[in-house]
Amino acid sequence: MVSRMPRKDGGGRPDADASAAADRLEEIFELQRGLASMMKRGRYPEGTEDRVSALCTAIMHEAVELQRTTNWKWWKTPTEFDRTEAREELIDIWHFVIQASLELGLTPDDILAEYRRKNEINRDRQRDGY
Repeated sequence: MVSRMPRKDGGGRPDADASAAADRLEEIFELQRGLASMMKRGRYPEGTEDRVSALCTAIMHEAVELQRTTNWKWWKTPTEFDRTEAREELIDIWHFVIQASLELGLTPDDILAEYRRKNEINRDRQRDGY
């Protein structure tokens, strides 16, 4: 599974939660594989690039649906934020992100490694005034 790497946040202790998080992510991947196997593929693009492109479109549209749960229209009288609806839209995004990950051959371990790598880049950028 995931090796217990030292934390990069200066804590110096092994990240015991990394293994549990990877296990949960693996469960999410398995659930998505099961859902994908149930879907009719007639309208789903054939090639990986076309599938990833279609999934990007779905992610963008779900992001707009998530945004619509917020009071982003400064010219409109605000309504009460519906956290439950927002969470549901965010999970819709997760479905498509996980499917795109599967299409690109990423494993939960790959995602954790890439996330750590990119997180360090983003931290460096913040320290450098990006």
